[in-house]
Amino acid sequence: MKSLFEQNGGTYTKVGDYYIPNLTVPECKPIGKYGMLCRTYLKNHRRTFYSTLFISGKLNEYLCDIDAQANKLKETLLPKYKERYGITEKLKAENQIKWVQMMNSIAHQIDEVILTDIVYGGNE
Repeated sequence: MKSLFEQNGGTYTKVGDYYIPNLTVPECKPIGKYGMLCRTYLKNHRRTFYSTLFISGKLNEYLCDIDAQANKLKETLLPKYKERYGITEKLKAENQIKWVQMMNSIAHQIDEVILTDIVYGGNE
């Protein structure tokens, strides 16, 4: 009589006196900053949705998609914000400290937009 595991196509390897199931983990793409933030948010605030994705095996794919969306939005917004605030290479050459302050400021603004719109609000 075959076990349910074997009926579903699973196999075992004999190691000593024991049979150990041959399990494999699917290939995973690395998850970036925004994907990890989204995972933490889902784990703490959207447990049912997180569990559903986890059990179905679609969590990593979902988090990679969120991360890709966030990075694409960041690439789109950065030049617009730089133009809006007048951040140029000339400013960088003349006053590096001011340039760094302004770049950090817009980086934080862009992060806030991404977190609000995609990471925390994109899974409603």
